[in-house]
Amino acid sequence: MAELILRDVRKTYGTIEVLHGIDLDIRSGEFVVFVGPSGCGKSTLLRAIAGLEEISSGTFQIDGELMNHVAPSKRGIAMVFQSYALYPHMTVFDNMAFGMKIAGMKKPEIARRVAQAAEVLQLAPYLGRYPRALSGGQRQRVAIGRAIVRDPKVFLFDEPLSNLDAALRVATRLEIAKLKQAMPGATMIYVTHDQVEAMTLADRIVVLRDGRIEQIGAPVELYRRPANLFVARFIGSPAMNVIPATITGSGAQTRLQLASGGEVALPLPTGPGMQGQPVHLGLRPEDLRLARPGEGLVRGTVSLVEQLGEVQMAYIEVEGVEGPLVAKLPGTLDLVSGQQIDLSADPATLHLFDAEEQSLRQPGRSQAPATSARS
Repeated sequence: MAELILRDVRKTYGTIEVLHGIDLDIRSGEFVVFVGPSGCGKSTLLRAIAGLEEISSGTFQIDGELMNHVAPSKRGIAMVFQSYALYPHMTVFDNMAFGMKIAGMKKPEIARRVAQAAEVLQLAPYLGRYPRALSGGQRQRVAIGRAIVRDPKVFLFDEPLSNLDAALRVATRLEIAKLKQAMPGATMIYVTHDQVEAMTLADRIVVLRDGRIEQIGAPVELYRRPANLFVARFIGSPAMNVIPATITGSGAQTRLQLASGGEVALPLPTGPGMQGQPVHLGLRPEDLRLARPGEGLVRGTVSLVEQLGEVQMAYIEVEGVEGPLVAKLPGTLDLVSGQQIDLSADPATLHLFDAEEQSLRQPGRSQAPATSARS
């Protein structure tokens, strides 16, 4: 087990700064996922922790020991990369044992560690096979096993599922979840651009954008209480819908004039200084439901329906809103393109962001019902 502490960590390439003062504590035994769009700095941060990238400034500690200038091999870290990087001429056993042989470990200890890791990863029947005789998911498990046998303080995973097809991604994700359960004391850091992986695997998620941390929290916390519009749109699939609005009344309740033409009163207190200010109203696709004509929060025209069986994704063109709104509705509803529908939502699920895209409320708390009126 190991505790990691990063303070004001920065990384520059010449005059270009790609990590901008990262402050992060990772608790011993925690599974933390770095997530964000391509180019956000998540892999650079992981490589800095591994020692594969030099930290330009700031400090990085493992269990209180400064690691800035410690060689990667001396940090007690094992890393699993996107590519399996297995030796094709070696068996599964030899691939997993190779690092320990180079380190001069005795054969009985090597055999014990490989057998133990193979049992955890369900690879025992394949120890005599060569990589060419394995599936993609099995090869990735061998790469993970090669890390496990080193008995590291910290496991690092750099998008280990990105080279797998959809079915294998799901199966291997389950294997990593099982590994997490089988090794509860291990500290693990996992990088992905896939928010489904992040939500299903993480104890805590670190959302990055442009080399900065936007928010840190448990998966459900980030889903229910995003700190800003970027996190709100990134966490959740399909992405959150956003409707421009203006505050027309403030006080114990906040009244909004929506760009789509409607009005809504939220049980959110705001000061008089907010009146007339532009804001963003966020609605998650899964929180939307059909309403009676004239009684919904928004009204629009169905432009496309994706029928997925249990559910269907309805894309709705709404006047005054850029791009279609997406509603995740029961698959039993009979919706067709060109149909006009009204949509409503539980007020407790609505999100509100200011002009700077910062959250103005904490959804999910017990609140008075919102009222809406169509213009």
